[in-house]
Amino acid sequence: MSRIWFAKGLRGPIARQLQRALLEAGFCVGPADTFVDGFFGGDTETALKQLQAKRGLPVHGQVDAEAWQQLTGDPLPSLFERCLGMTAQFEGHGFGSLQGNFDGAGLTWGIIGFTLKNGQIQALLAEAETAAPGTLVHALGPLLPSWQQVVAQPIAAQVAWADSISSGPSKSRVPAEWQQAFERLAEDPTVQYLQMKRAYDKYFLPACASARKLGLVSELGIELAFDVHVQNGSFKPGAFAMAAALPAGTPEIERRRRLANAVADSANPRWVEDVRARKLTLANGQGSVHKRAYTLASWGLTEVDAA
Repeated sequence: MSRIWFAKGLRGPIARQLQRALLEAGFCVGPADTFVDGFFGGDTETALKQLQAKRGLPVHGQVDAEAWQQLTGDPLPSLFERCLGMTAQFEGHGFGSLQGNFDGAGLTWGIIGFTLKNGQIQALLAEAETAAPGTLVHALGPLLPSWQQVVAQPIAAQVAWADSISSGPSKSRVPAEWQQAFERLAEDPTVQYLQMKRAYDKYFLPACASARKLGLVSELGIELAFDVHVQNGSFKPGAFAMAAALPAGTPEIERRRRLANAVADSANPRWVEDVRARKLTLANGQGSVHKRAYTLASWGLTEVDAA
């Protein structure tokens, strides 16, 4: 049997792409206006089985290379795209979600949670305006002068402004007009491309370099490294020292588990167990994060050596 790439439990852009393709091909279970919801559940599985039966493919309700090609005509999603889908799910962000100062970063926005404090949001908006002049006027409208005044100030003042517009018990909410403006901004294909490019250049490539040094060669190992770079900045020196000291022949899964625990142990005490659950889920290829079960094989991430 050929490799299964995606299956029940998958969420996010790849699931949405599959559902749109099924809908366009005439295979839909349940109301058509809610079928494309980004969750590969029972209805998507049933629709896929119908397509497979109709076209003489093995009927299992999962996506192998032939089913993907039949549906989309596109190359299979790259390892980067699969890792991005998994980590973006943990981060809880789409391209347009904007959160307030819940963690001291000022604002958090975009597919992997780019922040104001680190200058990432400012850089993305500047890049978008350079690539497509008028983007900010269209998206921000009357808010643009306020944004320009804010980003002209030192970072500490920018974070203080973000804190002033943040509300709710955890200060995660922002005024509706700002949320809507950043959602409009993220609907622009150029902005989506720039978000993905920044995720690739600033996080995925450094994560691959870290994985190489840490002895991680599998898809799960690359995803673990990518998730660490996104959520935790990078691996601490102690993690590299620990990995280097492991005996030759240590199975990679054991290496991943030790790294997962090392990353959790060095995290902010408030988030230690959240980080541990997330990293061990990636290390083991399955687990539960915030009461939601994950099987990474359904997301196209397995023990297979990364290309």
